[in-house]
This record gives sequence, structure tokens and C-alpha cells, in this order.
Amino acid sequence: MSYLDNVRVFVRVVELGTLSAAGRDQRVTPAVASNRIKELERHLGVRLFNRTTRKLSPTEHGRVFYEGAVKIIEAVNEAEAAIADLSRNPKGSLRITAPLGIGRRLIASGIPEFHDKYPDIEVRVRLSDHNVDILAEGVDVAFKLGVLEDSNLRMRGILNCERVLCASPEYLARRGTPVNADALIADKHDCLLLRYPGSKEYFWTLVTPEGARKFEVAGPYDSDDGDVLTQWALEGRGIINKPLFEVKSHLSEGRLVEILKDCPPASVQLAAIYPHKRFQDPKVRLMIEFMAERCQRLIGRLLGEEPEGEAEAEAEAVSG
Repeated sequence: MSYLDNVRVFVRVVELGTLSAAGRDQRVTPAVASNRIKELERHLGVRLFNRTTRKLSPTEHGRVFYEGAVKIIEAVNEAEAAIADLSRNPKGSLRITAPLGIGRRLIASGIPEFHDKYPDIEVRVRLSDHNVDILAEGVDVAFKLGVLEDSNLRMRGILNCERVLCASPEYLARRGTPVNADALIADKHDCLLLRYPGSKEYFWTLVTPEGARKFEVAGPYDSDDGDVLTQWALEGRGIINKPLFEVKSHLSEGRLVEILKDCPPASVQLAAIYPHKRFQDPKVRLMIEFMAERCQRLIGRLLGEEPEGEAEAEAEAVSG
């Protein structure tokens, strides 16, 4: 076994807390991960972890070794990146993450094309509407809609995305169309919310004539999957707050109707988020540049701001 591979597994066990999680991350079985930790402990002559039935926690020796091990991995990654940059032949793996909606429509569908251009880069994609801890989970690039909340990260803005409130004609016929933003609460409208542990969306920020205001809306049910909310809205179950590009086709074809146009939701930025040092890696730069151009092009097409050109099939695929 490679000593460096053992160190990589050790670092991920510390960060993820279990052999199985670290094994999945490094694409080895829990048994192999366990053997690598044991070999590392034999080599160092100390115990690196306190073992319980649920979780591994580093010993004092383990904590000290972790601080140095992280620097070793970062140094090796930076050296490999520098060589790849000089040779113009980027290699290695990239961990990227994105919310389910934009992940399915814009990011995941572009990975095969990215790999065709850079066949020596292995891409690991995780799609989730949950809040992903980029540093703890070793993510290289996160594509997300929102604001940067961690000063240990950097952001490359891609596109400012308009949001809309909308509901189905059936819902509006049954419950009435809100005459103003306050009616969302006063008339107890069913507002469909994206919620998960750590979620911020327990209110909607709307841009009213008096300025931006927060409205603590509510509804009979919520989900941690944004596409589920859209489906519920299409079925007449409530009002959704979504990026315009995600629901443009439904609005154009009358399946959904935009409401409260004079006090729309605050727009949100589509951005690439990454740890400070990662942008030095040419793989990260290439991925961000590739996806930024792709997202701008496809969102523009979905909004009808660009001609269909030769990519009609592609536009249909991302609007589904």
C-alpha cells in the first residue's frame, strides 16, 4: 500500500468520523480503509483513534498527526497541480456539488462533455438540496444559488437569477390570487417551502415598494427537494418561490401563473464556491470556467434570451 494513500484515508476518517464514510470518499471498502489505518499506526508506533461502535475520534497523537497530514496532502495536491499546469494535461479527481434542481438541469448534464475535453480528470458529483459543508466534506467546487456565508471560502459569480412567485391556475381559482404580499400571511395561503436541517428558507424576502421585507409564510407541507415543490405547485397544492429559469416553460405554457409581480422575491446569484487554495489547481479553474459558460448559455436559452441555434435538444433536456 502507498504510504500517501494511507495518509489520505487517515485524513478523511478524521474529517468524516467513520471508516465507511472515508472508504466511500476514497473509493475503497471499509475493510481496506481499516487496514490502511492499522498500517499507519504500526508505522508510527502509536494509536491514532479512539474507537467506539458509532464513531472514530482522534487521539492526542492522532490530532497532532492530522495537522501535519493535511499539510502533506495539500502540498502534494499543489505540486501535482503545478506539474499539470505546466504540461497542459490536468489530471486527478474533482469533487463537485450542486442543488438538485440546477444540478440536474445544468451541472450533471455537462459532465460528459467536460470529461470528453479533459479525459484525465475524474469527476465525482454529489447533488443535494441540503447544506453541504464544503471544507469538512472535501468538496473542490460547489455550485449554488445563494450568498457566501463562510469567510474561509471564495466565490466566483456566474449569473444573477431572477426569482418569481407562482401557482397553478387551479390553486388560484380555489384560493384566490393574493392582492399584495401581506395577503400571503393574512389569507393563510399555502406556501411551499424548501426545508432541511440548517435550512434558511423559513421566510421569503420580497422586494416591496417600501424595500426588501421578510415574510414568515407557511404551508401544510414542505420538502428538501426543490423539484418536489414545483410538482406540488403544478398539482394545485400551493405557491412556490423559484428561479425564473426553472419554471419559465411552465409559465409560458400556462401550467403556472406568476403572482405579485410588483413585489417579486429578491433575486439570487448562481455562483461557484471553493476553498481559498483550490483555485490554484488548474482542474478547479477549468471546471468553473466550463460550467460558468455553460450555465450562462443554457439559462439564457431557457429564458428566451438566446437563439436556439444548434442546441434545441440540449435546451429541452435542461428544461425538463
